[in-house]
Amino acid sequence: MLYYLFRYLSGFGIPGAHLWSYISFRSILTMVLSLVISVWFGEWFIKWMKRHHGTEAQRNAEIDPYGVEKKGIPTMGGVIIIVATVIPCLLLGRLRNIYMIMMIVTTLWLGAIGFVDDYIKMKVTKDGMKPIYKLMGQAVLGLCIGLTLWLSPDAVMHENVKIVEKNHTETVVYESEPMKNAITTIPFVKNNNLSYTNIFTPLGKHRTAAGWIFFVVVVTFVVMAVSNGSNLNDGMDGMCAGNSAIMVLALAVLAYVSSHIGLAAYLNIMFIPGSEELVIFLLAFVGALIGFLWYNAYPAQVFMGDTGSLAIGGIIGVTAVIIHKELLLPLICFVFLCESVSVLLQTYVARLGNRRGEKWRVFKRAPIHDTFRIKPGQLPNDFKIVWNWPKHCWLESKITTRFWIVTIIMAAFAIITLKIR
Repeated sequence: MLYYLFRYLSGFGIPGAHLWSYISFRSILTMVLSLVISVWFGEWFIKWMKRHHGTEAQRNAEIDPYGVEKKGIPTMGGVIIIVATVIPCLLLGRLRNIYMIMMIVTTLWLGAIGFVDDYIKMKVTKDGMKPIYKLMGQAVLGLCIGLTLWLSPDAVMHENVKIVEKNHTETVVYESEPMKNAITTIPFVKNNNLSYTNIFTPLGKHRTAAGWIFFVVVVTFVVMAVSNGSNLNDGMDGMCAGNSAIMVLALAVLAYVSSHIGLAAYLNIMFIPGSEELVIFLLAFVGALIGFLWYNAYPAQVFMGDTGSLAIGGIIGVTAVIIHKELLLPLICFVFLCESVSVLLQTYVARLGNRRGEKWRVFKRAPIHDTFRIKPGQLPNDFKIVWNWPKHCWLESKITTRFWIVTIIMAAFAIITLKIR
């Protein structure tokens, strides 16, 4: 709204109005505004939830040794993150931009699913919504995002084409016309554009349609996988919010260089016009997450619940596919990946052991962050643990900080893959 107002005023020569055309100015302003809203609204929301008994049930002491201390803590704190993200974007973003629309829809859709799940946990049953319904909601969003990127005339890109000049220096130029193509970026490869369409070359004239259909399937899988990984990571004070802020900041860097034709040419990556609005949204989201940490850092005064964790994963996944960097997600979201893989391994090995009448476990607990807070003697003596480390329980704040450090390292590594080829 304010973007369009000041763009109109710039036509009358009003001093300072032109600043609103700069991505750097709007993005930093948006981050500061979202942080302020998050801190201000967060205090009101926590008090409101306490008055209305919107608190999470006491956690299972067998899983969380600090669960007794967390009794009566308000949940649904994801509402704080969503409000603090959406309001600045509505004020400072270009609301006609297809990518901004997609991000706002993603946030509200998955936030609504998580909100319903949290409400059921508080008022109906502590098990919450049936997992199949959450997966269906995530799948619907993934399909909508994939189809929008396929069919929308505004979702286009310029594929980079490398030429060699007479002085033997390489220069990157782009196709003169924007195009639609189901392409992704392969890390560590110099000529790193992979078209999903080329995978289906044997299908002849049907290969383009097959490539786009496969792209939609990939988008759906990415949204579901990252959203569930984020949900699993949300188990300690400040864990998911801190990790996500780092991941989103890394994606904001990737989105910025993808939207800047000079930087995109220098780095030999696709130029995606319009993706600069992703930077506005993502920095608003970073500000909201940092503001949320004001209350969620140990000891937490509020939990984000599925309202926040599902939306976080969806935002990260959708951003990655928009800028064609979905293959970098295992690096950026390394912690989320470890959480998901640990659960899958633990479940598979436990079922395999049960068939043989044995209690086998890969980790002491899953998701993986839980294995670091298990006290000695807390597990039954007949459990056979493959990876029995650490021997002692870590403090929750130390576990969270160390996971942040791992995320920082992996996010930085993901960014420098733009040059490591």
